[in-house]
Amino acid sequence: MPTDPRRLLGRYGEAVAAAFLGLKGWQILDRNWRCRAGELDLVAQSDPDTLVFVEVKTRAGDQCGPPAAAVTARKLARLRQLAAAWLAVHDRHAEVVRIDVVSVTTGGAAGRSIEHLEGVG
Repeated sequence: MPTDPRRLLGRYGEAVAAAFLGLKGWQILDRNWRCRAGELDLVAQSDPDTLVFVEVKTRAGDQCGPPAAAVTARKLARLRQLAAAWLAVHDRHAEVVRIDVVSVTTGGAAGRSIEHLEGVG
């Protein structure tokens, strides 16, 4: 169990995001999947034809801007590489494969918020 406050915040955000997507009827297939290239936060199936790789960004407040702003072009390239690696070792096929970002803010002026950006990369 992580004890670093940043890791704890990240794990909390991932749990919130997984619950949020579950309430939308999504099936969470994998959490914190790792390979040599890095880690995927969540892998989910939103419907029978759509597989989604979800990057979760969590912030304690809004003073640094929206959490999704931390997903750069470089990060998207890494997520595409990780998605390809995940697909290579799992027997899942879908007509649509995409990358989404779920931003979780735990405090700040607006209070707790969850934002789901579909198809960012």
